[in-house]
Amino acid sequence: MTDLTKQMFNAIENDLQHQLAQLDHKHTQEYFNMLSYHMGWTGDGSGPEATGKRLRPLLVLLSKASILANEKEEIGEWESAVPAASAIELIHNFSLIHDDIQDRSEKRRGRNTVWTKWGIPQGINAGDGLFVLANLSVFKMSGKHPSDRINRVSELIQKTCLDLTRGQFMDISYETRTDLTVENYWPMISGKTAALISCCTAIGAILAGADESTIEAFQSYGQYLGLAFQVQDDILGIWGKEEKTGKSIASDLIERKKSLPVLISLEKKGEFYERWQKGAFKPEEIRELSELLVRDGTLLKATEIAEQMTDLAINNLRMANPRGVAGKILFDMTDKLLNREH
Repeated sequence: MTDLTKQMFNAIENDLQHQLAQLDHKHTQEYFNMLSYHMGWTGDGSGPEATGKRLRPLLVLLSKASILANEKEEIGEWESAVPAASAIELIHNFSLIHDDIQDRSEKRRGRNTVWTKWGIPQGINAGDGLFVLANLSVFKMSGKHPSDRINRVSELIQKTCLDLTRGQFMDISYETRTDLTVENYWPMISGKTAALISCCTAIGAILAGADESTIEAFQSYGQYLGLAFQVQDDILGIWGKEEKTGKSIASDLIERKKSLPVLISLEKKGEFYERWQKGAFKPEEIRELSELLVRDGTLLKATEIAEQMTDLAINNLRMANPRGVAGKILFDMTDKLLNREH
């Protein structure tokens, strides 16, 4: 982390802890414990690996700071947007808790998920609590930004949450469908992955008072950043190095995820398609199947698409013209996120 991102990260963590402290009372102590555990602050395995990088809230603050930077101020004001950044992180974590329940995922970042420790009903309630706290957080900016900007941010967050549920609906419904094509992939990941990242960069621009063309450029940058990140994640899910990705390279194929490489190959109706039609994969088949995907050109095609999305993200970031220290960090962060090693 740079000095600026460390400052931002610490401000976000402090604000998040302040938000959750509303539940730190006698009758809701265990509720508070559930949420602080999920956020990575307490329990076995707590710490930096459990909290994550807080990428999304950082994008809010960096976007705002990069717009307000000028010749006199290399770092534009960002502190007043911390409640909005916290709201984004709370929304992200609300969706993770619900996703873990819907996917029956027992582990997240190497730790037991909330529902496995406290049960599904309490897990649902914990996710709902984070959603409400996120909405309340936005209004903590009253008096620090014009009311029309706060209202616009609030509306954008609600629309983004609807997009998240649409994406999740498609993801769940795709599990049993056999007629999917690459065309079906894009609206699903636009909702599940890209919508929230796009929301982050747009919020930063809105709170900075940017003009409409700049807001649109930042929003498009976030959209393509999210799409490129997900495509690359799909590639790493099959061909990534386990020591770098932190998960088994067999898992995506074993779980028969309808990732981009899989959908590309299924459309070809070749050897992989024939094997897919026969049912579940065995662990000992995975290496051969991944090599088959390489031979039929799937890895090359998926990589080309990832590069296209990356170029679109960078081009829109250039159009947004972020300035100062925060602007440089945005370019560097984008490069690191979208050039992860296989």
